[in-house]
Amino acid sequence: MRNPTLKFRRGAIGLSAAALLGGLPVFASAADEPPQNASRQENIGVATGFTVGAVAGGPVGALVGAAAGAWLGDRYHRHSQGEADLAVDLARSEAQRTQLASQVAELDGSLRQTRSRSAQLDASLQQADQLGLDVSFRTDDEAVTVQMMAPLLKLGALAASVPQAKVRIAGFADPRGSVAYNEQLSLARAHSVAEVLAAAGVPGERILIEAHGKADSAAEDGDLDAYALERRVTVRIELPTSTQVASRD
Repeated sequence: MRNPTLKFRRGAIGLSAAALLGGLPVFASAADEPPQNASRQENIGVATGFTVGAVAGGPVGALVGAAAGAWLGDRYHRHSQGEADLAVDLARSEAQRTQLASQVAELDGSLRQTRSRSAQLDASLQQADQLGLDVSFRTDDEAVTVQMMAPLLKLGALAASVPQAKVRIAGFADPRGSVAYNEQLSLARAHSVAEVLAAAGVPGERILIEAHGKADSAAEDGDLDAYALERRVTVRIELPTSTQVASRD
C-alpha cells in the first residue's frame, strides 16, 4: 500500500512547481528593467535553487530556492555581461590610442620636413644678392596685366614663407606728362602690385611702397621703346643683414 504522506508531498511539489512556473513572469516583471528572455545563468539558478530548496524545505523551500537562484543567476549574468562590455571598451580605447599615436608621429615627421625646407629656403635667400621681378604697365594705366599675375603670386608666396623678409615695391613712369601726375600714377601702380602680393599672403606691415614718378627717367624724347621700359614697378625681396638679426636676438 502506498504511503499517503508520500503522495501528499509529491502532489505538493507538483503544485509548487506549477505555482513557480506560473509565478516566474510576475517575478520578472518586478525587476527594474523591462522583461527579457532569461539568461542561461538565470535558468541554471532557478533549476538549482528549486532542487536545493525542495530537498531542504519542501514545497515552500522549492519556491524560495528557485526565486533566490533566479536572482543570483541574473546577478551573475549581469556581472559577466558588464565585464564583457568593459573588455570591448578597453580594446576600442587601445585601438584609438594606437591610431592617435600613429597620427602624432606622422604629424611630427611632416613638421620636421617643413622646418628643413624652410631652413633650406632661408639659406638660398641669404645667398642671393637680390630676388624680385619687374612688372610692366601699359601707357597711362595702373592695372596689373594677366600675364604678370602668376609671377607676382609666386613671388608673394615665397616672401610670405620667410617671416623676416620684407618686400620693397617702387613705382615708375615714363617722362610724358607732369611731375605730379606721373608721381600719382607710379604710386597707383605700386599699390596695384601690393594688392596682388597681399593676396599671396604677404602681411601689409612687411610691404614697403615707394613712388618715383618720372624722376628717374633716362629715355630720350620720342623713344617709345625706352618709354615702355620705364612704365614699371620693381619688386624686391629684402632680408635683414646678419648685424640686424644679431641685434634683434
